[in-house]
Amino acid sequence: MHSDPIADLLTRIRNGCQARMISVDVPHSKIKVEIVKLLQAEGYVESYEVTTESKFPNIRVVLKYDNRRRPLIHELKRVSKPGLRVYSDVTELKPIRNGLATRILTTNQGLMTDREARRRKIGGEVLCEVY
Repeated sequence: MHSDPIADLLTRIRNGCQARMISVDVPHSKIKVEIVKLLQAEGYVESYEVTTESKFPNIRVVLKYDNRRRPLIHELKRVSKPGLRVYSDVTELKPIRNGLATRILTTNQGLMTDREARRRKIGGEVLCEVY
């Protein structure tokens, strides 16, 4: 039992990138699928699929590398933790790293990137930052 399953997902992806693995498997949950879906839409991971090879379903995340076999994810950081939630208003959602990094937020309208939240003019809880 993990106390922070989102941090577990991010750590498995980060470790898989550092080890130059083709794919990583993480335990399935709806919010993890949504996070991986956003990472794929932003171009940080190649693809994902929900597998039922074992007793419990897993998410197989296929990692993405450039032509020199360097991972596209340079930094993957958990922002809001179970012990310290971090909420941001739309006015506080400025682009980070000159717009190259992406924040994933959970809002009352679902999970979305910081760009989408600024476009819709809504704030929420900042789950993680990807660069």
